[in-house]
Amino acid sequence: MTINNKKMNITRMQTIRALLWKLFERGGNAIAQVVIQICLARLLSPNQFGMLSIMLVFVNLGNVIVQSGMNTGLIQTPKLSRIDCSTVFWMSFAISLVLYVLLFLCAPTIADFYSMNELVWPLRILGLLLIINSYNSIQISLVTRNLETRKLFVATLISSSISALLGIGCALSDWGVWALVIQQLSYQLTNCLALAVQLSWRPRLIFSVSSAKRLFGFGSRLLISGLLDQGYQSLSDLVIGRQFSAEILGFVSQGKKYPQAIGNILDGAIQPVMLSAVARAQDNTLLVKSLVRRALKTSTFLIIPAMSLFALIAPTLVPILLGDQWSDTVWFMQVYCVVYAMLPIHTANLQALNGMGRSDLFLRLELVKKTYGITWIVFSAIVVGDVRFMVAGYLVTGLLSTAVNAWPNKKVIGYSYEEQIKDILPAIGLTIVSLSAGAAITLLPVSGLALIIIQIGAFVGVYIATAFLFRVEELTYLVETLEEMLLKR
Repeated sequence: MTINNKKMNITRMQTIRALLWKLFERGGNAIAQVVIQICLARLLSPNQFGMLSIMLVFVNLGNVIVQSGMNTGLIQTPKLSRIDCSTVFWMSFAISLVLYVLLFLCAPTIADFYSMNELVWPLRILGLLLIINSYNSIQISLVTRNLETRKLFVATLISSSISALLGIGCALSDWGVWALVIQQLSYQLTNCLALAVQLSWRPRLIFSVSSAKRLFGFGSRLLISGLLDQGYQSLSDLVIGRQFSAEILGFVSQGKKYPQAIGNILDGAIQPVMLSAVARAQDNTLLVKSLVRRALKTSTFLIIPAMSLFALIAPTLVPILLGDQWSDTVWFMQVYCVVYAMLPIHTANLQALNGMGRSDLFLRLELVKKTYGITWIVFSAIVVGDVRFMVAGYLVTGLLSTAVNAWPNKKVIGYSYEEQIKDILPAIGLTIVSLSAGAAITLLPVSGLALIIIQIGAFVGVYIATAFLFRVEELTYLVETLEEMLLKR
């Protein structure tokens, strides 16, 4: 075996192990969060969920600024020192304090803008997430860099359990929107503490100007990209909350939440693991292309059918799980299922650029995408004045963005958009066949939970059987990988 082949095999096994633990972490977290959200949705109103969405807009934007892209720099840099970590922490911590003071002072103005006086103190308390995340972002970067995703799994398990008990307990006690605030805050705090117990790293009273310049030089472009991306996502919530109502925003955010959770289980697991793997192999373009191609094919083979199945059962599932008060969220949920089905092609291409150190291209892509994305939001909200028209437009902009994100990688790693489409066609074809089988079940004289169970069985059975019949490579790869992992145990 040559040195290059050994390197490819080692990288592959490290990546697979990290990916499995990341899947456990993401899967466990997503399942826990879905259960929590279902319980809270039955106890709280769409208006209260809309209020949380408005508050998270400002907190999430603040988190992007706090991290300043430097957390990705810690993962991507070839040689990392303790001085680098401490430098990034003190910069992030200082930024978080400044932003929290600004948020604290601006809370009354934000509440007045949305005519929600009860928003002031919940927003001020939720803003503490900025300070917590200034520390936790360093910890997450370290475990991601070292592919120690098992530690993330443990931390997520602990934080999900504790935050669930607190959030649901507060909702049962009629705390209203405070139940959502406490659930969010307790999750991040316990997650930070659980990681701190497992890691030996602690910030030191040291600061290196050269480290700051180097890491911020890389991170500054990601900061702008992150602000564009988060700002774009937040703009939609801000516009819906202001132009329409907090209740409608509650329906939209709830419709987005569950498809997003499914995407985070799989694509969210692949994203950080692939970034670390690509960063380690960035001197070998063939290996990088192989890693990106495998990540894209495997994730689409799982995510596209998962999203399609969820969209299929949503009309029956939502009233059963969330209650009739959430029936208006079904349409939004189905649209977001299609939007998030495109997630793997976005992630694979953008993480390839990050791993190769091409954050300059990443920024250019974000500028292009956000230009037409923001134009659509403003046009649909102000000119058309229809929230469904706005959300439906995300299908068009999402499809266009797959081509935009893929374009640079034809030159960077030799992986063209045409090749990528060809690689995901099997998953699309299998999904169409399976979706037809699942939809046909609605003709049977069954309803409710029985209908959902039969539809899931038909969809999954047809998908796997058809993949096996046509010897689809992705199924073979997944089976062989699982067998290999079991044998090594």
